[in-house]
Amino acid sequence: MPHPLDSFFAPASIALIGASRDHEKIPGRLLSMLRKNEYPGKIYPVNPNYTEIDGLACYKSIAEIGAPIDLAVIIIPARAVLPALEQCAAAGVKNAVIISSGFAEEGGDSAAMQDAIAALARRTGMRISGPNAEGFFSQVQRVAATFSPAVDVKPDVVPLVATTKRIGIVAQSGGIGFAYYHRAKALGIAVSYVVSAGNESDLGAGEFLDYLVQDAATDVILLFIEGIRDVEKFLAAARRAGEMKKPVIVTKVGRSGAGMRAAASHTASMAGWSAAYDAVFARYGFIVSNDLDEALTIAAVLASNPLPQGDRVAVVTVSGGAGIWGADAVALRGLQVPELSERIQTEIKTLMPSYGTARNPIDVTAQGVTSGGLQKSVDLLTASNEVDAILVVLSLSSEVRKPFKEEELTPVLAAQKKPVVFYSYTVPSDFARRELAKSGVVVLSGLTHVGVAMRQLVDYAKFSLPKPADETRLPARDLSAHLISKALSEADSKALLRAAGIALPDEVLVQEKTGLDDAVARIGFPLVMKIQSPDIAHKSEVGGVRVNITTKGEVFLAFEALLANARKHKPEATLQGVLVGPMAKRGVEIIVGTMTDATFGPMVMVGLGGITTELFRDVVYRPAPVSAEEAGAMLAGLKATPLLNGFRGAARADVPALSQLIADISVLAARHAQEIAEIELNPVLVHAEGHGVTIVDALVVGRK
Repeated sequence: MPHPLDSFFAPASIALIGASRDHEKIPGRLLSMLRKNEYPGKIYPVNPNYTEIDGLACYKSIAEIGAPIDLAVIIIPARAVLPALEQCAAAGVKNAVIISSGFAEEGGDSAAMQDAIAALARRTGMRISGPNAEGFFSQVQRVAATFSPAVDVKPDVVPLVATTKRIGIVAQSGGIGFAYYHRAKALGIAVSYVVSAGNESDLGAGEFLDYLVQDAATDVILLFIEGIRDVEKFLAAARRAGEMKKPVIVTKVGRSGAGMRAAASHTASMAGWSAAYDAVFARYGFIVSNDLDEALTIAAVLASNPLPQGDRVAVVTVSGGAGIWGADAVALRGLQVPELSERIQTEIKTLMPSYGTARNPIDVTAQGVTSGGLQKSVDLLTASNEVDAILVVLSLSSEVRKPFKEEELTPVLAAQKKPVVFYSYTVPSDFARRELAKSGVVVLSGLTHVGVAMRQLVDYAKFSLPKPADETRLPARDLSAHLISKALSEADSKALLRAAGIALPDEVLVQEKTGLDDAVARIGFPLVMKIQSPDIAHKSEVGGVRVNITTKGEVFLAFEALLANARKHKPEATLQGVLVGPMAKRGVEIIVGTMTDATFGPMVMVGLGGITTELFRDVVYRPAPVSAEEAGAMLAGLKATPLLNGFRGAARADVPALSQLIADISVLAARHAQEIAEIELNPVLVHAEGHGVTIVDALVVGRK
């Protein structure tokens, strides 16, 4: 099925508005790059100052061309861009890339000009990329609509290509997008597209991602983002990538305060909140990398290998020390390096000198290269069911010597039985890279990145999209009567949650001393008493909590003390009374909460609860709503998860009941996103298996 952006990425004709004869300047470089990369379509330079440029007829305006134009590339002063776009729309141009800068990234009137560009795109239906973009490169269709030197073609230089699978690159920074391409080219990773999104007046990163997800020529996607504007399109594309199991490697910058400031001024994009981005990435199985070389290493491993069946790695080396280092690199990422069976060791020992070792790591020694022991060990291990992946650690500095014969290595790797990753501890020579590329090998030279890439490969192989949330469990109810103010007291918050269908212990709000006898008769001992005020969020800090009360005398004394403490510490607070409730049975303390992210909307969070929440910050986020299954995956992602699974002989906690509570709260937050800003349940006590959970304290913050 055709995609709306087919004519953008594979235009039959291109108009260069602002074309120039000067190849040293950006407008001249654009024409030069298109021609050097052998663009097969028609090129129409537009500049009133010339009649021809480089042998091509030059037109005074776009209207003068009189032929259909799929793409206009615009590189003229910012003030002239909008009139040029109006002319393009009138001439029926389908798409435009605005290279020119000086728009929203400058603010003021310049931002207003960008708003006018966005309005023009909506009005006319013309698709516009930029302004402030570095253009794009479609290697498949040979469209170099960019001035980036990374796409320059040097005469007599044969490109290095090791992979048949291709990576597609979408970046909100043109410089970084083409840096990915530059490094991919050096490693021999084939590329389908590189696109720089610029200021995203119309076309954004989400729509470009959507194009690459459905594109048959793109097998792996690299994303570099500062902030997402076309959120719905981005999320739809992310879901589609998850459904198709097409890997997306993402780098999100603007995580620090300083980075966020720079992101806001760079593309006038909303940097957003990093935890929310990470939550979205986790839901859709995106592979997060915060390092350029690491991201390329992951891409290289994905583009040259099948996914592994498990986490057992064999390390094969020609140097004992390097092999141990390789084994450490994967083991430190939590992968297994198992000792091989006697049977396999016996077979491998016949392929190496007596001073080699076959246990794993397998050191065939330098002699194993010439004797064929290296190749035969790889053959043996690819056929073995004792390991799931192989890391080959060797020296590839030689300009003349080949460690493998192409006719022997190629069929083993082409069979794609399991990942075989190649790492050189010496600087790999161009000769070695090119020789191994013939067999489909990408030579890697950062061991830490190799360890990360192999771990990510194992994790990605296990990923599947979580089931959607069950939104029918909670009845849809009008909660407006409970949202009486922005900040609700615990008693009001719990009343709202009960009305929404969330199970809570029975409690009584006592306003006068005379109501205490009835409250005790209803709740029974032991009990808890807490001061209630919408103005007191942290009750324990004002001496507003009494626990484990077992006699009537204590009840009356506690009531007086709680009111006195609150008046002393917070004289301005409106006091509603004292909440009397049952003492909860013991359990693991967990926090469950929701908050609203400016970019992605409601988020649900779970973490280690109680007073240690802020100390350990052991929390996991997901976009709301989540299913109970996805809530379970969130819990599995906590460092504190052993506490739920029967740590040190304790009973296993009721994880299914906790997962269901997280799911219900997430549905509530998503359903009432316009009315509820935050929910915090802290602590939730998770009792032994089969005994459920108890919400001890709750706080709801409204939007009013």
